[in-house]
Amino acid sequence: MQLPSSLLQNAVAEFSKLPGIGKKTALRLVLHLLKQEVTEVRHFGETIAKMRRDIKFCQRCQNISDGDICSICANSMRNQRMICVVENIRDVIAIESTQQLSGTYHVLGGVISPLDGIGPNQLHIQSLVNRITKEETEELVFALSPNIQGDTTIYYIQKKIAHLPCRVTTIARGIAFGGELEYADEMTLSRSIANRLPVQQYVK
Repeated sequence: MQLPSSLLQNAVAEFSKLPGIGKKTALRLVLHLLKQEVTEVRHFGETIAKMRRDIKFCQRCQNISDGDICSICANSMRNQRMICVVENIRDVIAIESTQQLSGTYHVLGGVISPLDGIGPNQLHIQSLVNRITKEETEELVFALSPNIQGDTTIYYIQKKIAHLPCRVTTIARGIAFGGELEYADEMTLSRSIANRLPVQQYVK
């Protein structure tokens, strides 16, 4: 795509680096910004830069946060003895939208996948085990995508905490095996959380 300005070309190239944004969409976004006041565009850029610079990760659960502890962990109305284990932050957002979970979260940062070179030590698994031990967690809810990698991760963590008096459950398989949690509709995800079952029924 040949454009009349190198500045325009560079801006389009940067926008097209975003997931799901092709060259044409990137050009449309850049041309939209050109129609805005300079102060508005400056504010847009500064907001993105500030987000990337100042955003933190919760020291307790690894969720995104404005401070050292996220708003969910700091909420005294949440069940602090329940931990919902998820793969990534998008899953936290998806589950929160159902308003079905009263507990807290723990973001693993991925799932065990030997083929992709991802092992247990590259995930926030040990910090989860430490949390369960220290906080005397009563229920651990696995909300990982129902696929081989998700089940492998559940199996590994379950073995790590087998000696602890913690009830272990997983979301009901209203979500198709092999599907991605973040793409499930809210109704399906809501029912899966509400109807969670003992993890032994799925992971042997």
